[in-house]
Amino acid sequence: MKPIRVLIAKPGLDGHDRGAKLIARALRDAGMEVIYTGLRQTPEQIVAAAVQEDVDVIGMSLLSGAHNYLFPRVVELLKEQDADDILIVGGGVIPDDDIPALKEAGIAEIFTPGTTTTQMIEFIKTNIKR
Repeated sequence: MKPIRVLIAKPGLDGHDRGAKLIARALRDAGMEVIYTGLRQTPEQIVAAAVQEDVDVIGMSLLSGAHNYLFPRVVELLKEQDADDILIVGGGVIPDDDIPALKEAGIAEIFTPGTTTTQMIEFIKTNIKR
């Protein structure tokens, strides 16, 4: 079976990517193929990369507070590309009060500080839409 392909993205103006790189390494060590987009990606760039790379999962990391706009925008753009079979997860410093609306918008899970990489890996393996 082919490995799970994951795109790790840093949407918006957030310039801090240590966490995203840590997650990328953990997913790679768990046998997944990981593509990292780098900093300051627009939702359009993230979706274009996800479609081009034929990924199973998009993981977005955000600390800047713009998650309520940027995460749902990625979901909208994926639907427009008929690529809404991609599992979308998010993480970063996201207030608990914002999580229900993000899930309603199509983000499968939000990982906040303190979540282990093992929990993330298991969630992805259990929930990808292959």
